[in-house]
Amino acid sequence: MGRTRIAIFVDGADWHTRRLIAAFARRGAKAVPVSLSACGFGPEGPVVPGFDGPGFNDGLPDACLVRTISAGSFEQVTLRLGVLHALAHGGVPVLNNPASIERCVDKSATAFRLAAVGVPTPRTWTVADPVQASSILAALHAEGRSAVLKPLFGSQGKGLRRLDPGMALPDPDEVAGVYHLQEYVGAADGGWFDWRVFVVDGRPLAAMVRQGDHWITNVKQGARCHPASPGGVLGDLAVAAAAAVGTDYAGVDVIRAPDGRFLVLEVNSMPAWRGLQAVTSADVAQALADLVLARLAAASPASADARRAG
Repeated sequence: MGRTRIAIFVDGADWHTRRLIAAFARRGAKAVPVSLSACGFGPEGPVVPGFDGPGFNDGLPDACLVRTISAGSFEQVTLRLGVLHALAHGGVPVLNNPASIERCVDKSATAFRLAAVGVPTPRTWTVADPVQASSILAALHAEGRSAVLKPLFGSQGKGLRRLDPGMALPDPDEVAGVYHLQEYVGAADGGWFDWRVFVVDGRPLAAMVRQGDHWITNVKQGARCHPASPGGVLGDLAVAAAAAVGTDYAGVDVIRAPDGRFLVLEVNSMPAWRGLQAVTSADVAQALADLVLARLAAASPASADARRAG
């Protein structure tokens, strides 16, 4: 069979990719960065560039880890996800699995899944009708509460708006025709902070507090990272959230409300971890590489043989 071959789907060989390549190499596997935008379908199935040269004779990787999926038109994103679905259908372990990525990328699907299994979250609404959205916002304002308007597809704190009492909704064309509204929850004890818990294979691997000078506490928005214990109620809640959306690994954002409750804000199926790695002794890249290789080892040999034959 030769050396194990892993595709890391990513746009650009960044810090995370380099860490992953080294982690796979420590286990004797060769990892190759590939952009999903370069992948597609041919007469015999999915085409993954970079896996058709010497040592890659069957044209497909043995397993895949999805780091990023680049933005694009509806058709482009559909094609990229279709390639992931086809690989998984053909017996190639894909982490995270494409269905869970779809659930996490779509914030309304995440909110639905969390609520369906009783994971505590802020109240959330997703509607297309601006009149209906205005009524929801007015009801929150009547309670003296604010709302956070989020892009349905978005990450790293980009495009968030806090709508305090007295503020109105933006026009539909400013939100791509969909209003995703979440009740604003201020952190307990004042200040602006929350937790990011990194869950791998059903266990909380590491955690950090993200403290900002602003109500948006994403690291990409300038938040500072502090070490935190991933165990206890915080870890249990993050594990439950990751399971609710079906991820093999996830970055789960949790806030503690003024009444003391821990609430899940979001589940990220393609989380970055550079800030987290700076404040934890856990080797996140190695944990991910080991998870991918464990899934590959557990895969059916018959499926792998059929894929290689075909």
